[in-house]
Amino acid sequence: MSRRCDLTGKGPLVGNNVSHSHVKTKRRQLPNVQRKRIWVPEVNRFVRLSVSTRTLRTISKLGLAAYCRKNDLDFQRIVGE
Repeated sequence: MSRRCDLTGKGPLVGNNVSHSHVKTKRRQLPNVQRKRIWVPEVNRFVRLSVSTRTLRTISKLGLAAYCRKNDLDFQRIVGE
């Protein structure tokens, strides 16, 4: 499973671990992506998506169809019809 949000495209960031002696080593900061079943009343079924937790909170507030309209996403492609 890739660590990328299906809706926002949010993915890993790259940075440095900096030790006490100031030696830098590469590290990855992973987004909090969860695989969820989201109920979509417009099509009367569940949709399984990998979404970041921030996106999940917004979907809980607005609904998936309204979220797609607001962010200019293709609702039909996401739902799979």
